[in-house]
Amino acid sequence: MPKDWRDWHQHYDNPNSSISLRLALVQRDLRRALAEAPNDENGMVNLITMCAGEGRDVLPVLAQENSGRPVRAILVEYDEALAERARTAVRDLHLSDVEVRTADAGTTDTYRDLPGAQILTVCSVFGNIPVTDMRRTVATLPAFLANDGIVIWTRAGHDQSLEVRKVFLDHGFSEISFTNTTDNKFWVGMHRLADRPTPKRAPQPGTRMFSFF
Repeated sequence: MPKDWRDWHQHYDNPNSSISLRLALVQRDLRRALAEAPNDENGMVNLITMCAGEGRDVLPVLAQENSGRPVRAILVEYDEALAERARTAVRDLHLSDVEVRTADAGTTDTYRDLPGAQILTVCSVFGNIPVTDMRRTVATLPAFLANDGIVIWTRAGHDQSLEVRKVFLDHGFSEISFTNTTDNKFWVGMHRLADRPTPKRAPQPGTRMFSFF
């Protein structure tokens, strides 16, 4: 049966759960990315979050961000109830430059009107899609990134995480960090686009990168 993502989010209520341990690493890496990512021509940092859920990976960090660098964030979430929870959090945290889109994160059409991202998060994705979809997604990500853009991603399982790590390196990314949770169930990677494919090619309209199991 398909995973009940609304129920899955309840694991965050336990601060000692593997999901909560992973969340702490993702938020730590996001703070670093916000400090190190380049700006766009207007001095803005553009952030895109695939499969954002309730926005827990990014919204608390953005609410605490005090570097003075403006951040514009687009959160993409397919489940309407989870997207609405994220919108509620955006309002409660008074984040005026955050938009939550109820849309399919697995198709390139969702991103075609967005500026190149200085930061892109892909969390809770690679462990829920076939390996072939993972490879296709990583190969497509440069089309959504600005020069030197940073990707933060997660994966459960050591060997599977090593495979994701290798695929990023095979597609022009350099590794910034690769960290496991204290219970060794999740790994969090951070990669920078170091060698953009030449010439840069936009994905064909309607291209599907991934579908969840």
